[in-house]
Amino acid sequence: MAISILGAGSWGSALAIAMSHIDSVLLWSKSQQQVEQINLTKSNMHYLPAEIYFGANVVATNNLADCFSSDLIIIATPINSLREIITMIKDQCNNSIPDLIWVCKGFETNSALLPSQIVKSILDNQNFGAMLGPSFAQEVALNLPTAVTLASSNSHLLQKWLDKLNSIPNFRVYANNDLIGAEVGAGVKNIIAIATGISDGMKFGLNARAAVITRSLTEINQLIISMGGNVDTILGLSGIGDLILTCTGDLSRNRSFGLQLAQGRQVKDILESLGHVVEGVNALPEVYRLSKKYNIQMIIVETLYKIIYENMPIQNLVDSLFKRQPKYEFN
Repeated sequence: MAISILGAGSWGSALAIAMSHIDSVLLWSKSQQQVEQINLTKSNMHYLPAEIYFGANVVATNNLADCFSSDLIIIATPINSLREIITMIKDQCNNSIPDLIWVCKGFETNSALLPSQIVKSILDNQNFGAMLGPSFAQEVALNLPTAVTLASSNSHLLQKWLDKLNSIPNFRVYANNDLIGAEVGAGVKNIIAIATGISDGMKFGLNARAAVITRSLTEINQLIISMGGNVDTILGLSGIGDLILTCTGDLSRNRSFGLQLAQGRQVKDILESLGHVVEGVNALPEVYRLSKKYNIQMIIVETLYKIIYENMPIQNLVDSLFKRQPKYEFN
């Protein structure tokens, strides 16, 4: 039995280290240079600290076909690469597609599709799911305690992999059959993390941060329900768990983006300096359009969209929460 991980960024590399505790791992990258560097140095210094190393049973490859004999493929590319990856898997595997788990979060640019909706539009089988939850890649790579959700509508997939994944040291995996709800929570929280980063960067205080996080739960849950998810999923690891981590943790790229935006830096310059995908920036226009499609009120999302894409003053983030018409909290 072997596990293949597609995508050798920070999260893919961290998962390769974690999964190597239970199996041999093939780590795929498009870049031949990156493959050679990983195999030579047993590190991925562009994405993880230099003192973090891969185990001897982790091998990098740039030949995607090498991965198709694995029992499990974990897709760790950004969501906007998911369609291409799934299409290649379908074209090359024919009817013998391994079990698939993806860890990408967000909504596909222009289509506003969730990862599961992209996969379902391409594949006939249902042997897939998403592993989501409060998990910074660096901490997973360092083998620090982490708990995540494995979400799938396929109970066989959950039963097959739950015990196996839970044998990874300090890595706890819970099953969840609400794939849509888990993906919505994991995707929207990146947007809210930008908002809390702005709030903190503007020195609005801890009270304001708590208000943004708490009020965002209503917005996220409205979208979960509108898209067919379960009302309770927001209370889980892929909901409030991931939200709290991303909004408060110093390793959060989305929070860092918001902090720098509050300092007056331009969006383009921030993205270039971070050097990694900031999922919340890409997801924001899609979630904003979804809120209009489903006719739901997502004030934080709408305000942030206008700040980033329509040059609204940042002060309006607080105004949107504190200067609105009074209402009942849960209406």
